[in-house]
Amino acid sequence: MTRNWAGIAGLVIVLAVVFAYSAFFTVHQNEQALVLQFGEPLRVVREPGLKFKVPLFQNVVYFDRRVLDYDPPGEEVIAADKKRLVMDAYTRFRIVDPLRFYQTVGSENGVRDRLSAIANGVVRRVIGTVTLASILSGERAKIMDDISDQVNAEAKQFGIDVIDVRIRHADLPEANNQAIYARMQSERQREAKEYRAQGAEAAQRIRARADKDKVILLAEAQRQSQITRGEGDSDSIRIYADAFGKDPDFFAFYRSMQAYRQALGDGETTLVLAPDSDFLRFFNDLSGKGGPAK
Repeated sequence: MTRNWAGIAGLVIVLAVVFAYSAFFTVHQNEQALVLQFGEPLRVVREPGLKFKVPLFQNVVYFDRRVLDYDPPGEEVIAADKKRLVMDAYTRFRIVDPLRFYQTVGSENGVRDRLSAIANGVVRRVIGTVTLASILSGERAKIMDDISDQVNAEAKQFGIDVIDVRIRHADLPEANNQAIYARMQSERQREAKEYRAQGAEAAQRIRARADKDKVILLAEAQRQSQITRGEGDSDSIRIYADAFGKDPDFFAFYRSMQAYRQALGDGETTLVLAPDSDFLRFFNDLSGKGGPAK
């Protein structure tokens, strides 16, 4: 009998521990909780700490109270000037009303799907009223503020507060990029041809100027050489004339010796001359006045 009471007491203690454990829950500083009773919202817990709930009948759903973000894929939009853009906009939001959040979307995945539709619609609507030049200019900040305000106004029904909506990328579609790239390439090729033509023209001018300077220099050098050669020939003739006038016999002898050297210097020249030839007059008489060679 005592053993039975001991077992019952142990069971009661275990149940009490389980009951106490399931009756308390903890809310962290970065969380907020919604207590449900049979699936129906009962109360919102915003303050962190240890909280109480009725075991078995109540359960707790936690929601993040920090700033959350959603980064949807890029969408193609059309600006007011009919320019197509692929825009990648991200959204940052915070859950401010857990009860409405739970009743409307249920979870973060659910609100992200709804935010995607809202943000894309607002972005298309606002971008459709401005030009591409405005998006790429200083007006971009005001455009993004308008988008954020409109998205926030539509998202309040889900119990969230949209803090910011920003465009991370605003690119042209791939087809437009290729067309712009081809146009840029043809423009650069045109500029390159123009620069090459200008360079060829400058090179031609430089070559023509160099050829002209060359002709002038050569002509001047030839003129100077002719003058120098003429002066040298004049001096040579004068010297020869002076030398011939001072000693005609020696001059005749000297010129004959030079003629012999040129005619007979290589040792292979054969001359057939008459004995009384004037060319051989110095062979018998150094004065050149004797008879013919014998």
